[in-house]
Amino acid sequence: MSTPASSARCPCGSGEVFGSCCGPLIGGGAAPTAERLMRSRFTAFSIGDAAYLLSSWHPSTRPAALELEEDVRWLWLEVRETVAGGPFDREGVVAFTAVYRDAGGRGELRERSRFVRDDRTWAYVDGEIG
Repeated sequence: MSTPASSARCPCGSGEVFGSCCGPLIGGGAAPTAERLMRSRFTAFSIGDAAYLLSSWHPSTRPAALELEEDVRWLWLEVRETVAGGPFDREGVVAFTAVYRDAGGRGELRERSRFVRDDRTWAYVDGEIG
């Protein structure tokens, strides 16, 4: 897995190019909303960037290490619902479906993810699968 070119369509499905969507966030920028952070985390999964996934995880729930499955290819993302999570909120929820392909075929991950904003930084807390 490799990082997309700045001019390539962003893997998160926003319709924007990587260089003006998830690229700056994965490069160290701050997400303005919980949804933008969630989209950048999907992109990180799709390009295999475990370091970004760990850095965007809230310290209270962050695992010590993260090993990504190399045979999983993340295909697309659908954001189903966003509750709060805006630039002036402290908490937010993003419900999504992420479609993937692995050795067993095509599958879907459906999750309601919780996010918190400390100071100006959004972080992933946890998610409820289903």
